[in-house]
Amino acid sequence: MAISGVGQSYYQNNVETKRNTKNVNGTEKFALEKTDGTKELSEAEEMEIFKKEFYEELSKITNHRTVSNAAVNVSEAAFKAMKDDPEYKQQVLNWIKHDLGASYGSRNASVMLTVGSTLEECRGDAWPVSADSEFSIRSQDSFYKRTSDKKDSQKELLEEYLEKRAQVKKQQQEMLNEKIAKQEQERSRLLQSWNNERLLSKASNAYEANVMTETVTDTASLLG
Repeated sequence: MAISGVGQSYYQNNVETKRNTKNVNGTEKFALEKTDGTKELSEAEEMEIFKKEFYEELSKITNHRTVSNAAVNVSEAAFKAMKDDPEYKQQVLNWIKHDLGASYGSRNASVMLTVGSTLEECRGDAWPVSADSEFSIRSQDSFYKRTSDKKDSQKELLEEYLEKRAQVKKQQQEMLNEKIAKQEQERSRLLQSWNNERLLSKASNAYEANVMTETVTDTASLLG
């Protein structure tokens, strides 16, 4: 049975072949011999490899934004059918991509897909997340399951980041306001000081002018 991906590497790493040449009735006969201590993969091992590869393919499928939770149930008969028929496997993957990529209305939904040994046996069920108990019960033993927990965690991290960024902005604004207030206070002080100096200068000029006037008057009186 052909093995691809991981299975092929298993064979290459664990089975060494060599050519044995013997003369039989004047002709050469070639035979492949396995080294001691090696063995072929069992059907169970091949199936485990197939399931791993199928799981990896499911993990690459993108949910529609309205699909909050997704689960894929696969029977053993379905696994065997897909393993024996790559075309059927691709049909199943296309069906899963279509159903998980479809919109389920304005409300988020939990979607469970059940894979059978034929397309006629495949079915899909969906529930609104507000009534999610049915999904939780029926998806407990699913081969593949993706829930919104990770999304919720990412949302929490995003909210935490936004909150911290808001705090930093608030602190920066408070520091800026404090700096502006100090600058305004210093400007007021300088302006007040300048005004005081100007008033003092005016008073001084007025005093000097008054003194000079009185002096002139006194002088005129003495001359008169």
